Amino acid sequence: MSDKKYDIGLMGLAVMGQNLVLNMVDHGFNVAVFNRTTSKVDDFLASPAGKAAGDRLTGAHSLAELVSKLERPRKIMLMIQSKDAVPAPEIALYPNSAAVDAVIEELLPLLEPGDIIIDGGNTQFKDTERRTKFLAPRGIRYIGTGVSGGEEGARRGPSMMPGGDPEAWPFVKPIFQAISAKVGPNSDIPCAEWVGDRGAGHYVKMVHNGIEYGDMQLICEAYWMLKQAAGFTNEELYETFSQWNQGELNSYLIEITRDIFTVKDPETKQYLVDLILDTAGAKGTGKWMSQLALDLGVPSTLVTEAVYARCISAMKNQRLAASEVLSGPALTRVADRKAFADQVRQALYASKICSYAQGFVQIQAAAKEYDWSLNYGQIAMLWRGGCIIRAVFLERIKEAFDQNPNLENLLLAPYFKKEVEAAQTAWRNVAKTAIELGIPTPGFLTALTYFDSYRSPVLPANLLQAQRDYFGAHTYRRVNKPEEGPFHTDWINVRTVK
Repeated sequence: MSDKKYDIGLMGLAVMGQNLVLNMVDHGFNVAVFNRTTSKVDDFLASPAGKAAGDRLTGAHSLAELVSKLERPRKIMLMIQSKDAVPAPEIALYPNSAAVDAVIEELLPLLEPGDIIIDGGNTQFKDTERRTKFLAPRGIRYIGTGVSGGEEGARRGPSMMPGGDPEAWPFVKPIFQAISAKVGPNSDIPCAEWVGDRGAGHYVKMVHNGIEYGDMQLICEAYWMLKQAAGFTNEELYETFSQWNQGELNSYLIEITRDIFTVKDPETKQYLVDLILDTAGAKGTGKWMSQLALDLGVPSTLVTEAVYARCISAMKNQRLAASEVLSGPALTRVADRKAFADQVRQALYASKICSYAQGFVQIQAAAKEYDWSLNYGQIAMLWRGGCIIRAVFLERIKEAFDQNPNLENLLLAPYFKKEVEAAQTAWRNVAKTAIELGIPTPGFLTALTYFDSYRSPVLPANLLQAQRDYFGAHTYRRVNKPEEGPFHTDWINVRTVK
């Protein structure tokens, strides 16, 4: 048996885990791997990629063997899939909670103070908060890291968002920054940097995924408006998205959307996108962001609407039945297709700005609630490469926070203020057209409503507070007596001044 010690161990050899391992090996790190189904370990080592790794890669058939192969302090990364979870009602909200906890419990007797456990799954941040606090007194340093970019990102360079015990970061930093995506003029800025204490990394990854939900929904609505209201063909959609990808909307999602319009089904020779059933799935992180926004009292309306849009898309049979009973306006086509396409572009960009503004407001509120010290411009740069929402646009967010680290809302930054105000006429026309033609665009309308609400010095909540006080004695405050109160009125018996 070899006495060689390995830089890091990884448990979980699904595609993401395998690709991360090969990425690490490519960058000169020695990696030991383990999987509950040990045949996966043997198959991976025997694969062409495993053989090509040579002695930089070794396998283990138990956690004890994995630990024995590692350099001190030992670093063990868990890539446990949600489907590996132990089903139980009390953990239904957090699908891989029980599986990760079970592995940690098994690892504890095998580790010594200073060793590091890394959770690279889509974990609910409260679990990471809990585990960091639980392991610290036992001398085990814990990291919860978001990993974005899918299978290709894991292999070629993901975006990584680590949080947890800051004492662990110097030991994993060389590995994470080596394997991450790189950006910047010289492609040398790693998309992997310390986010913050305890659950901060997984929280930021959750918000990333929520923004991803919003981005995808907005792009789908832009596509649907061009197709339904302007009659664009798939060829025209390809050309339009190609043009958009040359400007401020340049991003991975716009790029892949462009490419989707070119793919034909080999069997039918029709465009494949037109053959795909219009029912969307979801994995849960968008829902988490929406639920946690409600807990914090911040209006992350874009991700919520995006989640609901997926929910209603899944109601296919009900929608088909309703379409036979319920009617709307006649679908007509806009007169100037080219001008309308440009208006849709502006509406998409303005809505996107609102979506990211909401995401960062939620991160800021969470940082205050959970006592995290975060660098918001740096977070934007973590998303600049490797991840699904990577876009040139993110550099503008970094610039905004560089100019004002205490920026309350991206809409208040000079660049974004100018862009949204310039897009207003087009944005409102697209919204009006959607309403007039009966084309559902919940993302565009929600973004516009958020913008109008945020810029309004007065909202009708005065009446709402009066209603709450009338039926529930919830009290209210007064404009003309700001330092006094709260007040309550006996609305039934009070005399009305005439």
